[in-house]
Amino acid sequence: MALKGRIHSLESFGTVDGPGTRFVVFFQGCPMRCKYCHNPDTWPLDGGTEMTVEEIIERYERNRSFYENKGGLTTTGGEPMMQLDFLIELYEECKKRGIHTCLDTSGIAYNSKSPENVSKVERLLESTDLVMLDIKHIDPDKHKELTKQPNEEILKFAQLVSDKGVDLWIRHVIVPGVTDDDEYLEKLGYFIGGLKTLKALDALPYHTMGVVKYEQLGIDYPLKGIKDMPQDKLLEKKQHILDGIKKRRQN
Repeated sequence: MALKGRIHSLESFGTVDGPGTRFVVFFQGCPMRCKYCHNPDTWPLDGGTEMTVEEIIERYERNRSFYENKGGLTTTGGEPMMQLDFLIELYEECKKRGIHTCLDTSGIAYNSKSPENVSKVERLLESTDLVMLDIKHIDPDKHKELTKQPNEEILKFAQLVSDKGVDLWIRHVIVPGVTDDDEYLEKLGYFIGGLKTLKALDALPYHTMGVVKYEQLGIDYPLKGIKDMPQDKLLEKKQHILDGIKKRRQN
């Protein structure tokens, strides 16, 4: 019997989920409870639609010509690594077909204390072309307050990706009064500066577009009252991260 994954949705023409035009697979299920999450409907592990790797690849191939120019397939969510066996099977099939793979992840499903998990993640990285890692907060206490989860294994995952020679994009959502502290941003940059395969840094502005989903699901929105991050302020805050990267690389 073919292995099946739980898929929240598919997007045929993604333009913000990695390089080029991409086929985006939204996985169902996530243990993080980020206060600014705009996809709370992806949280439940038992939701979504069951699909096989063959079904997903067939959907990709329908429009393959659109992805040929530096595009490919991106998995996001939810948290794709919560369905690690299925994700590995999907990526290995992509590798056979010459499809560029991008893993958009929080890294929360990595467990350095489990040899089985480490082995599977290392196998996954062998068929992963790019990891887009969203680091929510560099401070462990602040991270737990923001996401309900620790960040220790996330940072270890970032180091593993670097050690394995896989291209890495770091993303960080800058929320006014929550993740915009200058000292922590510089510390984040200092950590990022030690990652050898870093190719890009995306400082993403906090927005309130996901609030309507909370209302539809009958969930209280945790950051009610916080306004969108203005572009000029975003650039100012990003500079603190860049300063931290520079300091690390000068040492």
